[in-house]
Amino acid sequence: MQRDESAWSTPETFRFADDGIIPNNPALSLAVFRDAIDLKGSPDPEHLIEKTFRRHGWVGVWRNGIYPYAHYHSRIHEVMSIARGRACVRFGGPHGTEIDLKAGDVVVLPAGTAHQKVRATADLVVIGAYPPSGTYDLCRGSRAEHAKALMSIPEVPLPSTDPVRGKSGPLVKLWAAETLAAAAQRAENAA
Repeated sequence: MQRDESAWSTPETFRFADDGIIPNNPALSLAVFRDAIDLKGSPDPEHLIEKTFRRHGWVGVWRNGIYPYAHYHSRIHEVMSIARGRACVRFGGPHGTEIDLKAGDVVVLPAGTAHQKVRATADLVVIGAYPPSGTYDLCRGSRAEHAKALMSIPEVPLPSTDPVRGKSGPLVKLWAAETLAAAAQRAENAA
């Protein structure tokens, strides 16, 4: 079950700078959608989230927690939703932002965005998935990874669907607009 449209249509967005170790994403924002999936009364919130992501074409669905060390994916975007419990997650690397997440919240991370569990309740269950375009990798922040990531992150295709709202969802619109703005900025800088 999805919540009202306003919960998913206005995300909190965050941008993180490249710190020389963690590249983050130069063009796309991390998007946090609060209360995006209505889990109230569901005896199996994990299944509800998995079904939602799969319905919109996101694949490689997993159930777990969040690693307690900074890591990122340089060749694929990722979506995560809290099914049970609460977590404080640091996004953007050691100098990033700590964000408290609760059941029903959805976070979409563009390729290159570091994430790390800072603390969580004992009952934490996270559901994650990836768009079908891209290749999974796990980077932990070495200089060699950073150099490769700078080349691969811009090549990661935009997802064709929003993981909760589908083809016309706000993530598709947000990232398309940010991609156009980044291209315009690059053209202006080259002129």
